[in-house]
Amino acid sequence: MNNFEFIETFLTGNVAVIELNRPRQLNSLNRKMVHEIVFAMEGYDRDENVRVIVLAGKGRAFSAGADIDEMMNDHPISLEMLNQFADWDRFALIKKPIIGAVNGFVFGGGFELALSCDLLIAASGTEFSFPEVGLGVMPGAGGTQRLTKLVGRKKAIEWLWTGERISAETALKHGVINKIVAPELIMEETLKFAERLAKQPPLSLRLIKDSVNKAVDYPLYEGMQYERKNFYLLFASQDQKEGMNAFVEKRKPNYQGK
Repeated sequence: MNNFEFIETFLTGNVAVIELNRPRQLNSLNRKMVHEIVFAMEGYDRDENVRVIVLAGKGRAFSAGADIDEMMNDHPISLEMLNQFADWDRFALIKKPIIGAVNGFVFGGGFELALSCDLLIAASGTEFSFPEVGLGVMPGAGGTQRLTKLVGRKKAIEWLWTGERISAETALKHGVINKIVAPELIMEETLKFAERLAKQPPLSLRLIKDSVNKAVDYPLYEGMQYERKNFYLLFASQDQKEGMNAFVEKRKPNYQGK
């Protein structure tokens, strides 16, 4: 991989790990950091040896939000010319599973980054918040949209209007995260789950993610038709033949993602 300024990356088996690496700034997100994250993700998305991507933060916070020093003097035209959220939009195009391992503070843009993951495992004591209202602004990288689709209008608008801190337990209750683990086990448990997913047929994971993402926006009937086409498509894969033959032959399947 490339040499990055604000992230670190490494491979463990078929799992790629991307770690936010501005611990002194609580991994606050500047534009270059976001670009590096999505650039690394796209590279892993194309890498046939990578089956799952893990996103984590070094130090005592996943991310405390956007780099305010970088943004405070922006104005509408500068943001338009920068195309401020172009890199953020690319997260939605990643086809492989993304698991977020979050700890400490998951605020603002950090919360939006976490919500871009497919699954979230949180350390106990983690806090989530959209504090933008206290700065006279609002989320702009999908926070109002993704949060509302997850928790419903009334709870989302309460959290967004007040900027209150949400505990990991409350986040779990409302379906924002999948699991809470002890802080010292956050990477161990996340990698264990990622390795479990990495043994699944890659094309099935890819098309399940595609279908579930469509379910968020499609009416039920249209979503079911979309699901059906992906179901049919998997019968053209070697993995489908391998999976069903292994089942009949009572052996473990060896999926190749083909």
